[in-house]
Amino acid sequence: MSRPLYQLKADFFKTLGHPARIRVLELLSDREHSVGEMLPEVGIEPAHLSQQLAVLRRANLVVSRKEGSTVYYALTSPHVAELLTAARRILSEVLAGQADLLRDLHATVPAASATSP
Repeated sequence: MSRPLYQLKADFFKTLGHPARIRVLELLSDREHSVGEMLPEVGIEPAHLSQQLAVLRRANLVVSRKEGSTVYYALTSPHVAELLTAARRILSEVLAGQADLLRDLHATVPAASATSP
């Protein structure tokens, strides 16, 4: 019996649910990178980066290739980069809406309570 699509989607988003993994995918959205190039950009220990890359490999979101002693990673699909771009747009809209709400809240604060401690 196959799992429902909504469960597969939930698992997919769980895989994306780590800041280091998101940062790796953002870096790889532009071009392939070696582990050494990613380390300072992601800002985690080498062993931890290795673990996060393994999670992304198991999810088939990245592929690796070895050139000498250097391992390079790349996205398996440009759709991953598109998803990150869509997420950025959604977050921008949400944050803009929250900024509007905050502005409205500040505009409606009575003068007496605005000066009270």
